Amino acid sequence: MTQATRHNDAVTKAAERLQSAARSGVPCRPVRDLIGGSDVALAYAVQQRLTEARLADGARAVGRKIGLTSPVVQKQLGVDRPDFGVLFDDMDVSALDLVPADRLLQPKVEAEIAFILGADLADGPLDADQVRGAVEVAVAALEIVDSRIAGWDITFGDTVADNASSGLFVLGEQRLGLAAFEPVAASMRMYLDDELVSEGSGAACLGDPLLALAWLARTARDLGEPLRAGEVVLSGALGPMVPVPAGARVRAEISGLGPVTATFSGKEER
Repeated sequence: MTQATRHNDAVTKAAERLQSAARSGVPCRPVRDLIGGSDVALAYAVQQRLTEARLADGARAVGRKIGLTSPVVQKQLGVDRPDFGVLFDDMDVSALDLVPADRLLQPKVEAEIAFILGADLADGPLDADQVRGAVEVAVAALEIVDSRIAGWDITFGDTVADNASSGLFVLGEQRLGLAAFEPVAASMRMYLDDELVSEGSGAACLGDPLLALAWLARTARDLGEPLRAGEVVLSGALGPMVPVPAGARVRAEISGLGPVTATFSGKEER
């Protein structure tokens, strides 16, 4: 068996394990026994395989999420670099009265800045100045992260393969261009049932959310899937992520962008 065949077999088995967990609602064991804990190429190959399956099933890609941008979150998960995943149309639950808890296995929530792009990011240096010019508006967001892997027992390879531990997301109502909003200067407070559970700032996100966006733009282009106008990009957490139980209400306030809220369905709504 050639190395390419072994790698393809590992990617297939890892994707099948994660798909089975998503379909059954029962978290699985990590996939690092198949693809390793730090093999970037294999991890993204699994993610791409899962993305292709979702698209074949009729889902529509609407953007990307940047993960592991906060040193605090990196420490929580035991990893040391950012990653990214794909956002699909059915992950946006902004218009729902209740976040459907039955779609989630072991959810956690974090407050972020979402950027909606007004221009492609496919050519040029893709530095902070260029990505600033490509942002149409910024909006407060809640990312509901989730893991198909039992107990969040993840390495970098595990989370990348699992679409960067993506779940759902909620966008706030107020939208501002960057002439009126400076991401790095934003402060964030997040409340769970009115208890302050997380706080941070734009500077916690790779030093500046626009630097995180520039990192994603370059990485996505290198992988052959550059960012396009109209896409939503979740910047990465501005503070620690927090487990969220069924029936809870989460509210985050990001200075300049206002609040974003989400109420999760309770056990009786599952």
